[in-house]
Amino acid sequence: MRLKFTKMQGAGNDFVVLDALRSPLELTPALARRLADRRFGIGADQILLVEPSRTPGIDFRYRIYNSSGEEVEHCGNGARCFVRYLHEHGLSDKTTVTVETVNNVLELRLGADGRVTVDMNRPVFEHARIPFDATGLVPRRESGFELWPLADAGAGVEVAVLSMGNPHAVMRVADVDTAPVALLGPRIETHARFPRHVNAGFMQVLEPDAVRLRVHERGAGETLACGTGACAAVVAGIRLGWLARRVTVQARGGELLVEWPRDDASVLMTGPAETVFEGEIQL
Repeated sequence: MRLKFTKMQGAGNDFVVLDALRSPLELTPALARRLADRRFGIGADQILLVEPSRTPGIDFRYRIYNSSGEEVEHCGNGARCFVRYLHEHGLSDKTTVTVETVNNVLELRLGADGRVTVDMNRPVFEHARIPFDATGLVPRRESGFELWPLADAGAGVEVAVLSMGNPHAVMRVADVDTAPVALLGPRIETHARFPRHVNAGFMQVLEPDAVRLRVHERGAGETLACGTGACAAVVAGIRLGWLARRVTVQARGGELLVEWPRDDASVLMTGPAETVFEGEIQL
């Protein structure tokens, strides 16, 4: 069997995109791992599937698999690539597209400049919905928002916790270049306080409207950019009194613009998305 694919990237976060709309495909965890393998497969941070919507009024179904083979709830950079793929492959000519994920509905907008804005919906802070177990922990507060100590992950580790459709723990660091992401990322990701594991973000605040960010993604390791991680970092920074409502996020793979106009509004993320190459793989 030969499988057609498109390799795409958004701010260095790279994806294999598969059309399961015109060619139905059952993506098993083993197949997802093989496709994502950078030596024996195509290579990607995540695998994205384009499927028909199961909900009236929604345009498409958007499915995301980590390189570990696990299906996950959300990927912001992938969402931008998803809508560009739809246009480039003649699946839609709408500049605004709605897609359903495992647990949400997203609105994707393709701009005249080729950049894509994703309505990432409202952040979630309720611990049960993240999920996060804070039993017995005493947080430190800044501007009324909590920073939770994870002492057994490392000395001085304290994180802001929220969900952008997937769970995030955000830690402020003095310098992202020297931050121990390779050490602390896996420890935070698999910490017992996060029963479904968590994405670990390391944020350096440059100015109220600019940050640098590295993210160790759940099931994928550190990536060059993470859209939901960028949104989580900005939301946490706003709630903690560190950031303005419109922030440029500098990831290793490029820049993203994140806006959270007010506490009861959706988070908007804007950034690039492009096709790298297309091909077929023998399965």
